[in-house]
Amino acid sequence: MRQIAAVTLPMMEPLNDSEIERVLVVTAHPDDCDFGAAGTIALWSAKGIKVSYCICTNGDQGGEDLSVPREEMPKIRQREQREAGLAVGVTDITFLNYRDGWLVPTIELRKDIVRQIRITKPDRMLIQSPDRNWDRLFASHPDHMAAGEAAIQAVYPDSRNPFAFEDLLKNEGLQPWRVKEVWVMSNSNPDHFIDITSTFDKKMKALHSHVSQTAHNENLENMVREWGERNAQANNLPAGSVAEVFKIVNTN
Repeated sequence: MRQIAAVTLPMMEPLNDSEIERVLVVTAHPDDCDFGAAGTIALWSAKGIKVSYCICTNGDQGGEDLSVPREEMPKIRQREQREAGLAVGVTDITFLNYRDGWLVPTIELRKDIVRQIRITKPDRMLIQSPDRNWDRLFASHPDHMAAGEAAIQAVYPDSRNPFAFEDLLKNEGLQPWRVKEVWVMSNSNPDHFIDITSTFDKKMKALHSHVSQTAHNENLENMVREWGERNAQANNLPAGSVAEVFKIVNTN
């Protein structure tokens, strides 16, 4: 039998932040971006990069308090996400209001994300992993994977193709847009890290803004710090450092 040698691909290097003017973050739920990347987002904002959020669901299945009416939860979670955004320098937030827990990568969801890409014109996008992470199952909520799959389909092939969702161009005047690169959160094989030691306090301020989701967890800061310290240790940062990790995909 003929033997086929394995090919090792080189590690993908991200574009320098100096080349990035705008970033679009697409996640399933309010608070996903803060658990996954708030420290990194705060660093981008501090550099003058315009960061926008696109939150796919209304978050109505979230929270621990059974006394809160479900119909109130979307309003609560949107308010909390706006407050969390302020902690890391983000004010441009769009909520698509799909039903929490029912998200699937439909054509309709792809179109809604394409619309946001063409409106915000990001050089870089930050999305959730469409692949299940067996080492971190909680990161692989079905909604997370659906949001990640729809987002990467929106990046390629849809947002750059003038013949995809032609009404966005003809009726809304939204020109095709080519995203240069995608950063993927919660991927089981990250290849890039960001030292967020200097912005860890902003990450925690953002997370604490999600009162309905985090107030019950007295160990929240220790838990998040431990995650970040493990990331830092795996990437040979000094003891006490905190890091967030991503997989980089060239999509230009």
